[in-house]
Amino acid sequence: MTKFNSLEDHATRRFRLAGKAYLESGDPFFAPIDSLRQEAAASGRRFTSFANYDYLGLSTHPAVKSAAAAALDTFGVGALASRLVGGQRSLHHILEDDIAKFIGAESAVTLVSGYLANVTTISHLLGSRDALFIDELSHNSIVSGAKSAVAETIMFRHNDFDHLDFLLRERRDRYRNVMIVVEGLYSMDGDIADLPRLVEIKEQHNAWLMIDEAHSLGVLGEEGRGLCEHCGVDPKRVDLMVGTLSKALASCGGFIAGKSAVIDWMRYTLPGFVYSVGLSPVISAAAAAALRLMQEEHWRIERLRANAELFVTLAHEAGLDTGPAIGRGVVPILFADSLETLDASRHLMENGFYVPPIIQIGVPKDQPRLRFFISASHTQEEIKAVIDLLAKRPSIAAAVQAVEAVSAT
Repeated sequence: MTKFNSLEDHATRRFRLAGKAYLESGDPFFAPIDSLRQEAAASGRRFTSFANYDYLGLSTHPAVKSAAAAALDTFGVGALASRLVGGQRSLHHILEDDIAKFIGAESAVTLVSGYLANVTTISHLLGSRDALFIDELSHNSIVSGAKSAVAETIMFRHNDFDHLDFLLRERRDRYRNVMIVVEGLYSMDGDIADLPRLVEIKEQHNAWLMIDEAHSLGVLGEEGRGLCEHCGVDPKRVDLMVGTLSKALASCGGFIAGKSAVIDWMRYTLPGFVYSVGLSPVISAAAAAALRLMQEEHWRIERLRANAELFVTLAHEAGLDTGPAIGRGVVPILFADSLETLDASRHLMENGFYVPPIIQIGVPKDQPRLRFFISASHTQEEIKAVIDLLAKRPSIAAAVQAVEAVSAT
């Protein structure tokens, strides 16, 4: 007879396999950052977060807060229904038009989640006779979308477009439609795709190209327009650009941008849009205000770039491994193992810097790291201080060796 496992038993076992033991010496996650910041300020201590992707420092900007407050007073809190069946707010189209114009697309549509934007788009576009080619280090939202699609999914080695080209030459004729998906700025490694080469490949093989611009909007390019601007590629050569409002735009939600014919079709058929509520007017207004500020206060993009480049330079001088990061918004510091990563995170927290470890989820198990989100609001002093703490932190290996030496005597 098969033993019955309760859901509680199942969850307990799965949590243990996921690495619950790492939490036994202290949980570095879900820190109440607002209260920690207030407590630190009250006692004259430092609390600086490198864990939040407010790349341009707009989340507390007076104009953003004022726009959100005005929308709250005028329209209330919620969108109250799916926009298709319940109607929409005027703010929705204003934001969508602004996004499309900014990134160089004909049209855009917004959704309540950036994660949802990837999942619903990928699963909706491709049928059983189609194929999806995704980078092996794609974000979980892309992978989940691929799992939800009936199309065949083929992974190519990270940023290896010779490998992608080989796979397409070998397999393209088997499928009706093919879509390639990459990220504008990879959220764990802070590196980018060779977009000019990628566009050539997609055009040579009659494929569609989708770029996840979640971490690249407001970060890449002189004006923050994303990977196309950074690489000097005409956005019209990219079929879809998907992104989020929660990073440089300091709000919440996602967007999909492309040709008008594609977006018009999605407004009536895309499950994640049709069967989900529209963006809150408060969220829409805040994101629209942040988008305007990003264009008006251009110094924010320049400061973000300078801060990220300083971080990488100092890290290298200190002998720290930043992997393939190009020195923009996302920069990892790689460690030898998970215990060392946890110790480094704990050491930073004890000294006023919040940088949770990435040890089990989202990265290969042999590449644990601290992931730093660099912001225009960080100071050079904060960047220098956090690198100095990492470079001079007590070594676990040295401590273990010392204990072993004492035990041997």
